[in-house]
Amino acid sequence: MADIDLLVLGELNADVIVECGDVRPSFGQVEDIVEDADIVLGSSGAITACGAARLGARVAMAGVVGDDWLGAFVLENLRDRGVDTTYCVRRPGRRTGMSIVLGARGDRSILTFPGEIGRLSAADVPEAALSAARHVHVSSYFLQYDLWEGLPALFGEARRRGATTSVDPNWDPSRSFAHGLPELLPLVDYLLPNEAEALRISGEATVASAAAALAARGACAVVKRGADGALLHHPDGTVLTVTAPHVSPIETTGAGDSFDAGLLATLLAGGDVPAALRTASACGALSTQGIGGTAAQATAEQAGALAGTLTVTAHPPQPGPTPSERETHQ
Repeated sequence: MADIDLLVLGELNADVIVECGDVRPSFGQVEDIVEDADIVLGSSGAITACGAARLGARVAMAGVVGDDWLGAFVLENLRDRGVDTTYCVRRPGRRTGMSIVLGARGDRSILTFPGEIGRLSAADVPEAALSAARHVHVSSYFLQYDLWEGLPALFGEARRRGATTSVDPNWDPSRSFAHGLPELLPLVDYLLPNEAEALRISGEATVASAAAALAARGACAVVKRGADGALLHHPDGTVLTVTAPHVSPIETTGAGDSFDAGLLATLLAGGDVPAALRTASACGALSTQGIGGTAAQATAEQAGALAGTLTVTAHPPQPGPTPSERETHQ
């Protein structure tokens, strides 16, 4: 009997959030004054886990940190937000990852020290965790290089046990946007890229054709588009879009991860896909009202109130590329 709604296999790190305002970093031993700075819980996986727990899901996290003070900070913050850290690993003598997020009037640059971010392997995920989970989510796929080789077998086993699966690829620092992900897609129920990632992974020129191409490989593609909402393309041909709330962002770190949390938590609670899209869009928007990825994450009541103002629209199916066309993008 599953007793974990959502098992997140993710990278773990802290974020140093710096709001630069109009200042741009300069070398040459130049010092400038910025508007704000803070150290907070970071990582796509941790933010998704915390967001889903905030919405009422039973969430466990599997990831790797070092045995330094930063690793303790990360795990303590996860537990404080209701996430089970039983399956997280602390590696002796190793350092926890850290990202420096430089924000500038709605845009941002991210500098990441990997530390143990990419060191979670399939062998680190206990059978007990897999058998207990109703859904297995992988965050920051392109950063989790130790997971690439074993993930197809792990996802296959999860699905055989009745669980569903999802992947948020995030950006690929190597610019390859492959690393086995195209071959993994038949084992992925939901692929959750933003529009830039969807274009790069698919090799397509538009968001609509990118989503169609990804769905043709077997995954339901849900493409996050920020202020333009999101687009879903299901392998069965269903195409839906959802509007985004009108908000004035304070800081956007983790908005896409909170979107993931809203989508997955709603589906796991028995909601239908349109309801999940509305809740996801609301959660993504509300998360931008605080500093860092978890400070302003929505409760179920907050998300529900805002989700009720959003519109989901069905569209005619967008045909995916032919097999020969797909080959030209590989």
